[in-house]
Amino acid sequence: MDYQDCVDLLAELHGNVDWPLREARQANLPRLLEALGHPERGLRGMLVVGTNGKGSTCAFAVSAVSATGARAGSMPSPHLQEPRERIRVDGVPVTRAEYASAFAEVYRAAERYDLPVMATGLYAATAAVHFRRAGVRLAVAEASIGGSRAAARELGMDVKVVTGIGLDHVGLLGDTLAAITRAKVEAVRDGDHVVLGRLAPEAAAAAGQVLGERTGVSVWRMDREVRYTARTAAGSDGRGPATLVDVTTPRAVHRDLPCPLPGAHQHHNLAVAVAAMDAMVERGHIRAPEGERLRTRLAATRWPGRLELVADARLDDWAGRVLLDGATNPQGVATVAPEIVRHAEADGRPGRPPVLVFSAFEQKDVRGMLAPLPSHWPLVLTRTGSHECADPATMRSHLAPAGRGPCLTAEDTRSALHRAGELAGPGGLIVVIGSLRLVGEARTELALPPG
Repeated sequence: MDYQDCVDLLAELHGNVDWPLREARQANLPRLLEALGHPERGLRGMLVVGTNGKGSTCAFAVSAVSATGARAGSMPSPHLQEPRERIRVDGVPVTRAEYASAFAEVYRAAERYDLPVMATGLYAATAAVHFRRAGVRLAVAEASIGGSRAAARELGMDVKVVTGIGLDHVGLLGDTLAAITRAKVEAVRDGDHVVLGRLAPEAAAAAGQVLGERTGVSVWRMDREVRYTARTAAGSDGRGPATLVDVTTPRAVHRDLPCPLPGAHQHHNLAVAVAAMDAMVERGHIRAPEGERLRTRLAATRWPGRLELVADARLDDWAGRVLLDGATNPQGVATVAPEIVRHAEADGRPGRPPVLVFSAFEQKDVRGMLAPLPSHWPLVLTRTGSHECADPATMRSHLAPAGRGPCLTAEDTRSALHRAGELAGPGGLIVVIGSLRLVGEARTELALPPG
């Protein structure tokens, strides 16, 4: 089995989900791990759940854990361009050959013992197998949707992190903050150490109810046991001002931590990640990092597709700037909108607004997602290669009464980017937003390597 075989098999699983058998397939994952000789049993680390901010929090956490001298495996979800992005060591994706080898071991076991699992289960088991082969004992895992049914939960991470809760995936998790919170916090097991990010009162109450049903848990909550402050300071590298964050946890005070990812929301994500690192220190999984080494590692944190600016983007005969962000729900777009507008204001061309390229999954609140962005910006609606993608014409019909500016449709990401380039003009700004699949396809069209 080569790497392309893996990609094709996973695409087939994503596109042909047998929903009546979903629960059974999820229940097969523990059996598959047993058939593989329990590759997860050597792992320690954290599982990150929440509505928004999981990927950035995991990226910060990998940097923080690496500062201790330990090798840190990580499992981002979803991937942007290639499945191998879902397995990383010290932030670097595995090679195609490494991914194919680990995946083949998992797939053979699933076939041999007749244990069909969901694609998320294959991702989790493949990561565990690779980490066992590579001698990686610490992992930072990101849950996909929910928490109690997240495949990564089966890997036994005893530090659970909740970044924040919002209304998303309501068809699967429930249509209230309380229901969604319960679905995510159910990932916590007896004896875990829990780090809670900033939650709305309804979500905080629901989280408290779930945690009250567990025994032996330790809980650190943002704005109570964990606090942070952020400030702007003169940059030491000649590239302008830098953001520094002070984080206080029950274990330590960390001062002057650099936050290289743009947006005020990233200060919170950094603080949550550092608190989770301290929780791992409390558990004895890692030793405490030296302050300067921690600052150096955090300063090098990068996370593609989240307010990622491609300043010298080229699409055939068009050249300009492309801003990529995988905000997938209204609260996510509202969070990043100020940074998007800031980039637009820096464009210096008042008569030529940025052009939005947008795609979303079916059942998403398209009008709510676009509402935080200026309504006069031209909009190109498109579809990705995902079977769950909403039809551009249908999205346009839903937006018709909303009073937006020019609104066009394009059949795929490539044609949408080219249409946006025509509207933006030479040197203009294109903003790609709405789904991580769209961001990944756009990165591929821009010849950016998986990362």
